[in-house]
Amino acid sequence: MSAKRLCILSSAKPQAVETAAALRQRFGDHGPAQCDVIVAVGGDGFMLETLRAYMKAGKPVYGVNCGTVGFLMNTPDLETLPARIAEAETAIIHPLAMKVTDATGTTHRALAINEVSLFRQTRQSARVRIHVNGKVRMESLTCDGVLLATPAGSTAYNLSAHGPILPISADLLALTPISAFRPRRWKGALLRHDAVVRFEALEAEQRPVSAVADNEEIRNAVDVEIAENRDISMAVLFDRGQSLDERILREQFEH
Repeated sequence: MSAKRLCILSSAKPQAVETAAALRQRFGDHGPAQCDVIVAVGGDGFMLETLRAYMKAGKPVYGVNCGTVGFLMNTPDLETLPARIAEAETAIIHPLAMKVTDATGTTHRALAINEVSLFRQTRQSARVRIHVNGKVRMESLTCDGVLLATPAGSTAYNLSAHGPILPISADLLALTPISAFRPRRWKGALLRHDAVVRFEALEAEQRPVSAVADNEEIRNAVDVEIAENRDISMAVLFDRGQSLDERILREQFEH
């Protein structure tokens, strides 16, 4: 079997730039349109940037970790890279589509791989009405924010907000409050992957909020609608025995 053609991309961090240069010298480099696999060298943030940039290219993405956490990445062993890519396990990820109406009535759209979040913009807590599939499920949530996470994103901000970890194969989304004040004991909900969720900002002038799809922020949001987009599928490659499901399972037993 011939070696796969690689498109090697890197973040701006010096270690990532140096590693990417070594990979290009050793294995060559092809453009995104000509390659078989996109190699993203950096951290989880750069992996998310790469997935967003090439999500419609139909090319699998293999991450080489030069960051800190590296949950979506693989260890930077340059010698064995082609063999590891050839034997890699694939996780299919679908993004969330966010549609935001801001205070001026302007509509904004963005895609999120990890989560869509609503945050308070000032010292005032946010007040949010939550709709699921066209029905009001929570009349008023007073909080610092609220988020909807994919299984791939369930170990990111969602986990830090005490949301549940979801297996990558679970057809579920995690709806998680961020520092809920009223109702204080509400811990969130698990929703079907095809649920349509709407966040309605209450008293938006006095309690302004931002809507964020991963790292794309829309300020002064008044209405946010979120649904999974199954028309887009992204293939992320993981070293054999280190699949995303394995990492998610392991995360639940670490302290």
